[in-house]
Amino acid sequence: MIDIQSQLFGNTHAGEPVNKTTLTNAHGHQVAVIPWGASLLDVRVPDREGRLANVNMVFDGLDPYLGPHPGFGSSIGRFCNRIGNARFTIDGTEHRVTVNHGKHCLHGGKVNFSHKLWTGESFRDGDAAGVRFELTSPDGEEGFPGQVDVVAEYRWNDASELVITFEAVTDAPTHVNLTNHSYWNLAGVGSGKVYEHRAVIHANEVLTVDEDLIPTGTTDAVAGTPFDFQHEETFGKRIDQLPATKGYDHCYVVAGDSGVLRPAAKVVDPASGRMLSIETTQPGMQLYTANHLPGNENSAGHGGHEAFCLETQHYPDAPNQPDFPSTLLRPGKTLREVTVHRFGVEE
Repeated sequence: MIDIQSQLFGNTHAGEPVNKTTLTNAHGHQVAVIPWGASLLDVRVPDREGRLANVNMVFDGLDPYLGPHPGFGSSIGRFCNRIGNARFTIDGTEHRVTVNHGKHCLHGGKVNFSHKLWTGESFRDGDAAGVRFELTSPDGEEGFPGQVDVVAEYRWNDASELVITFEAVTDAPTHVNLTNHSYWNLAGVGSGKVYEHRAVIHANEVLTVDEDLIPTGTTDAVAGTPFDFQHEETFGKRIDQLPATKGYDHCYVVAGDSGVLRPAAKVVDPASGRMLSIETTQPGMQLYTANHLPGNENSAGHGGHEAFCLETQHYPDAPNQPDFPSTLLRPGKTLREVTVHRFGVEE
């Protein structure tokens, strides 16, 4: 049976207590979550010698999460990634959302779901246990129409599988795109650059973007380019071929049918043997090599390329790209997306 322990992690600026819930499986492997931003904290899994280490970037206390931060482990919404020119049209009505990234909207605006206090409740289900977080985003928040009720659920089991499920419903047509924004270093957080991590990404195409990383509506084949991880390759081998973005910050078209749980990526740290494989129902996955971590207190001292993010999601700027899988959520419909993170060891 998964052990569930909860303890005070800190208090919000309004004095509200925020508890950290730690889930420990039969092997002693752990994940921890907090309701602030429905965030994933420590993920402690073993190397090939059985030594546990945290592989997900975190802050030691709540205070840094309350201010500007890179989204460490956060649930991002109402719309993760970018919306071009911070506007879109639904049923003939234009909606203007918060401009917070050049002339665009990034990750849902200035005060997105990562800076909200969700409600949370732990649960048990067979050999798994987890925490189900809920949040209501009111009509007009950051310019988005409609009240949206959101669920972010973390489930951990004895096979060291972390299942993250997002659900959302609305009372008016709106756009919703949700992801978890964890920063992984399988050698252990604080071990330095992730250049030697070996990755396979199950994608033949990557979205074509302009200089602001806004999709143009087309895709490019990855074969023979720095984006080609169809066969195992290190993150570091071709990262210097992407000077404009200082590394990877691109959305892959996950092979197979969206809505169906299917392989998206596998990453191995050869030094420790730790392995992470990801399956998702989402159509896309943003690979981000932590290019802009400042290396100061706002990133817990961590710098660029010391982690990788694999953010499963719908495509950026989908509200303005009619050929992309739709992010439009209407009343009476339920958004539900599942991503599975499997941790193991490669001998």
